[in-house]
Amino acid sequence: MTILMLVVGLVVLTVGAELLVRGASALAVAMKISPLVIGLTVVAFGTSAPELVVSVQSGLSGQGEIAVGNVIGSNIINILFILGISAIITPLVVNQQLVRFEIPLLIALSVGVYLIGMDGVYGRVDGLLLFAGLLIYTVWGILQSRRENLQIELEYAQELVGKPQTPAQIIVNVLLLGGGLGMMIFGSKWFAAAAVEIARAMGVSELVIGLTIVALGTSLPEVATSIVAALKGERDIAVGNVIGSNLFNIMCVLGVSSAVTPGGLPVPPEAMHVDIPVMILAAIACLPICLAGHQISRSEGGLLLAGYITYNTWLVLSAKQSPYADQLGWYLLRAGVPLAVLFLIVNFVRSGRSSSSVGDNASNNED
Repeated sequence: MTILMLVVGLVVLTVGAELLVRGASALAVAMKISPLVIGLTVVAFGTSAPELVVSVQSGLSGQGEIAVGNVIGSNIINILFILGISAIITPLVVNQQLVRFEIPLLIALSVGVYLIGMDGVYGRVDGLLLFAGLLIYTVWGILQSRRENLQIELEYAQELVGKPQTPAQIIVNVLLLGGGLGMMIFGSKWFAAAAVEIARAMGVSELVIGLTIVALGTSLPEVATSIVAALKGERDIAVGNVIGSNLFNIMCVLGVSSAVTPGGLPVPPEAMHVDIPVMILAAIACLPICLAGHQISRSEGGLLLAGYITYNTWLVLSAKQSPYADQLGWYLLRAGVPLAVLFLIVNFVRSGRSSSSVGDNASNNED
């Protein structure tokens, strides 16, 4: 029954998020909000809404470690698993704006999560500061949207704006919005409760459950969005969805859940020692990967996916207190990480040479 509750809660949560995105997007269009702003805010909120509801519900229910693990685990999954799988399907195109602004911002926020967690709790002030960052980022997005040229505006409008809405359609969209939110609330309760029961039955900490089952479950909208985008050839959407969701997870999900939870969210020492540093490394790895030719190749996608599999293997071994966990950690620090760094450096250099060769050939052809 617990497993059934977990599955049903996850299904209801995911369907609710889908209804929320549809209703909110349509209402935003009816209110004549910029299509670009819709993409930066409503869509990002929709794919990260399960994380928000589950984390807030977990914090208010006294399972603060699940809330923290959900945010950290979701960000790790988004980069290592989702980008890895999507890039293996097809090399992903990286928008220059992501490299210039969003990825450096994600790295700074990830480091910030570590720094504000050093006192052992994400308190109300920490949460309010993170949420204030989200408001500033949203305002920046609105200002950016005003600078977009007509072609980009028409492209967004073509995808998000349909026929003019009648009063009946607006009512339907309001019902979709409310129904989606209600489904997410109930689904998150069932999902979080089942996850806690499974954690207790397996003798695994709530942090590990948050990092694995809960994080993977609430990341399903991002998984679906990025993989479908990759399959359809919309390769830039896959990367933008992941980076945007990670920013939202930190500033909104962690910010709101920290602010509304009495006493704040506790930060387990093991999260500070391993999981948050892994989240930071994953964010940092995005920069050289995305700078290399402004795309993520299949080999780089394979490296990201291998990192996710290795991290989860260590997580399971550590949770079971297996002696192999220490051995795996030893090999990763002394061999795995250096080899991965060397791989990224070689790929970056090759990419730079290829770009130079293309530029030289173009110049010669012009001559």
